[in-house]
Amino acid sequence: MDGVPGLSFNGIGRGETYHYRFTVQQGGTYWYHSHSGFQEQAGLYGPLVIDPIAPEPFAYDRDYVVMLSDWTDLDAAALFSRLKKMSMYDNYYMRTVGDFFRDAREDSLKATLADRRMWGQMRMSPTDLSDVNANTYTYLMNGTTSLGNWTGLFRSGEKIRLRFINGSAMTYFDVRIPGLKMTVVAADGQYVHPVTVDEFRIAVAETFDVIVEPSGQDAFTIFAQDSGRTGYVSGTLAVREGLRAPVPTVDPRPILTMADMGMDHGQAGGEHSGHDMGAMQGMAGMDHGQPANEHAGHDMSGMNMQGMDMGSGMQTHPASETGNPLVDNQAMTPTSRLDDPGNGLRDNGRKVLTYAMLRSAFEDPDGRDPGREIELHLTGHMEKFAWGFNGIKFSGAEPLRLNYGERLRIVLVNDPMMTHPIHLHGMWSDVEDDNGNFMVRKHTVDMPPGSKRSYRVRADALGMWAYHCHLLYHMEAGMMRAVQVQEGGA
Repeated sequence: MDGVPGLSFNGIGRGETYHYRFTVQQGGTYWYHSHSGFQEQAGLYGPLVIDPIAPEPFAYDRDYVVMLSDWTDLDAAALFSRLKKMSMYDNYYMRTVGDFFRDAREDSLKATLADRRMWGQMRMSPTDLSDVNANTYTYLMNGTTSLGNWTGLFRSGEKIRLRFINGSAMTYFDVRIPGLKMTVVAADGQYVHPVTVDEFRIAVAETFDVIVEPSGQDAFTIFAQDSGRTGYVSGTLAVREGLRAPVPTVDPRPILTMADMGMDHGQAGGEHSGHDMGAMQGMAGMDHGQPANEHAGHDMSGMNMQGMDMGSGMQTHPASETGNPLVDNQAMTPTSRLDDPGNGLRDNGRKVLTYAMLRSAFEDPDGRDPGREIELHLTGHMEKFAWGFNGIKFSGAEPLRLNYGERLRIVLVNDPMMTHPIHLHGMWSDVEDDNGNFMVRKHTVDMPPGSKRSYRVRADALGMWAYHCHLLYHMEAGMMRAVQVQEGGA
């Protein structure tokens, strides 16, 4: 029943009734939404909480859903059309002459000139953190604004379970409750070993259940700022209605780095590690001239990196990406980045959740080694607002064919410099650590820029399933595939 019109069923026509019938196989925090047109953006979504049969491995006194979303009065089709025509419309934060002189002072004129030339040649902006932001969106918590002040009541000393759901169309939220630690006990509805943090980033479609123990004051602010730092939504935990606590200011706006483009070179992705351009040559379709750094004189701008290992862990790319006008970047040295909290969250003085901290509270539910491996590249052209897998849009792609019952590994490589939450309908995604061991079971796997992550899938659901980026307008612009699970041989 995890269906998409045109793939799994015919959709629900005007005036029709549709009965969903499915076997409930697990408890937990989930959500539902339309997959027709842009109805998800227009409010056709909601939380779905399934109570477990067995007692839960943690205690709590109260239970609240905290559903985060983004709202616009614009017609969603008009917003999509605007993105196609001018993808940078909401990027009000382009770098200025003042920024240039400041960077030249801090990083030297030579490095700053080289940095600006590189971004110019790529026709990209290091401030392009989100396609649609608070310049267009109003952020909502349980359907209301910060002024509406959604409030969850508590008595001092109680344990409160908060089920965070990101039901946005396009927005990543960074969530914290100043003055309270949050203990994460479930991810995407599945129990994890408890991990206590100050803050977490929640990708579109993800869910995190946390336990908090408010005491010592009458009100605490639930603060969710967008990852691009253009706005926020807040609510309150309080001992009675009508109270508020101080709302923090939005954090400083981060700048994309070379690490965010899969050009890390061992710099651990610090916020300002962005001036190592040694790996920039040879990127898709770009003439880099002579980059002003220690690698000048080894210009490989005309070289085709397709299929070349380079003997140094360089990432190879599918032939369909070569010379492809819908591919504006290729990650050359992607890493899993499982222990990276994300751009704008590194070294911020708070303990921030990472995927590396998430461990399912159970062993690998399948236990078999994968019988085969499929590598897919997330690709895009940000200026054209075109997205796909392996440089191919949904409209031009054949379905991925899986054999019913098989265990396989999917490896995703994120080539563009944007984060993509990837969701496979009908089946679980069992994320692996860097050593190939089972780590955490999820239904949506976040893919930061320049990352390469793998997960195992058990093809245990016959039929046709959607497989897509959960950023609504990326999916609509082509970042989607059909997955067909069939009996017998492929």
